[in-house]
Amino acid sequence: MKTYYYQVAGFLLSVGLPADKDAEALLPSFRPFSVAGPEAGEAPLFDFVTVGQEMMPAYGERELMEKTDNDMGRLSLYATADGYVVELANGGHTHLMAATRDFTSVRACLQWNDRLAGGALSSLLRIAFAQAILGHGAVSVHAAAVQCGGRAYLFMGQSGTGKSTHASLWVKHLPGTELLNDDNPTVRIVGGTVYAYGTPWSGKTACYKSLRFPVGGMVRLFQAPVNRFHRQEGADAFVAIYPGCSVIASDKRLRDGLYDTLARLAGMVTVGTMECRPDEEAARMCHCALAGN
Repeated sequence: MKTYYYQVAGFLLSVGLPADKDAEALLPSFRPFSVAGPEAGEAPLFDFVTVGQEMMPAYGERELMEKTDNDMGRLSLYATADGYVVELANGGHTHLMAATRDFTSVRACLQWNDRLAGGALSSLLRIAFAQAILGHGAVSVHAAAVQCGGRAYLFMGQSGTGKSTHASLWVKHLPGTELLNDDNPTVRIVGGTVYAYGTPWSGKTACYKSLRFPVGGMVRLFQAPVNRFHRQEGADAFVAIYPGCSVIASDKRLRDGLYDTLARLAGMVTVGTMECRPDEEAARMCHCALAGN
């Protein structure tokens, strides 16, 4: 077994792989986040170890919580007496992950004969990371994020709404704008400031940046024939952000961690909803509303 370390959104990740497996090849999107190891007194966010089937925890009875599809296949989430089990079925291969209820200890059994085993490993790490950070003033957001003028702006919405398109319009029409992450940035409150971080998970766009910027604004997009921006505050701001957040909503501890973070976020950053077309005017209107120009 060999342990690899990564720093993502200020959190140290510890990933144990069989000695004959190459993390560079399996997890190419993690390269910018690689670190030599923990600093003095630093503890990993979680202990993630890949093991053989015989070393997986015995989880007994389990309750199906949800089934969803992602880029890697069919995902099934089960609750057990001690935590959670995730099954990721992909082209005849089933990868397993068992986690404690707080996701501080994670065991995964990968089918290494699957040519997409690296993608499955990355997907399981994303799931564990998104839940483990909820108790630390952070949240994984399904959004496209750009940085402009030294601040980050996040665009949320249902799949197909045009998050990536809107981000690309900012990059095209607002000088100095760059993509930070196209699918799963992390938002974290640190020392009274809200930051957006690049992560190893960026959907179909290869944008893996170990960078952070103070958040200038967050907006939920809706396709429409006209461009209109609406500022949201208080409970309305909370409601605008919540649907894009990753959480096992049935778990009170995880849910309460998210609620606490979102309640603080809603009072610290500009939040809006925007009806928009995929055009330059939409990008400029959104920028003016969020940046206050």
